Amino acid sequence: MTTSSRTLGEWFQVFEREAFRLETLADYSQSGGVDAYRAFLAGEEKPEGYESGAWMTTVRNATQAGKRIYRVHIVSRPLTSYLRYELSWGYQRNLRAGEEFFILDTTDQANPIPAAPDFWLFDDRTIGAMNYDGAGKYLGTDFLEESRLPEFKEYRRAALAYAEPFPEWWAKHGE
Repeated sequence: MTTSSRTLGEWFQVFEREAFRLETLADYSQSGGVDAYRAFLAGEEKPEGYESGAWMTTVRNATQAGKRIYRVHIVSRPLTSYLRYELSWGYQRNLRAGEEFFILDTTDQANPIPAAPDFWLFDDRTIGAMNYDGAGKYLGTDFLEESRLPEFKEYRRAALAYAEPFPEWWAKHGE
């Protein structure tokens, strides 16, 4: 159900304080950066422009304006090929632009929020529930009713409570 007149992309231009993302999938390989993912799998160099893409500009502009963009990714080891790519190339690049990452590793513990979908939460007031197909292809975003805010804020609280900062997790488990 869409309750916003703005698109997901527009929300990144107008949020005021923070944008939080929960990632629950082990494969987003059909959702963007396909050429970079192929290069990673082939052991090649990063494609031209990879380090300076549009998302880097969005993150840099937001963080330089004092806004926070951060996410928790629920993962289990061993990592999929896609997660090895995302964490070693994508997260490392995005960190340099100012985005923050946390890892909720379910390898040795149950997922504390198994019903949580992928979503963005903007300024604690707008929920963008992300939709993907079984191959990790992005299908669109549903903006949910304000009445669901407590549920999604609890997902965020629990995710952060069980997660650890990405740099610390990567130092222990990175490949």
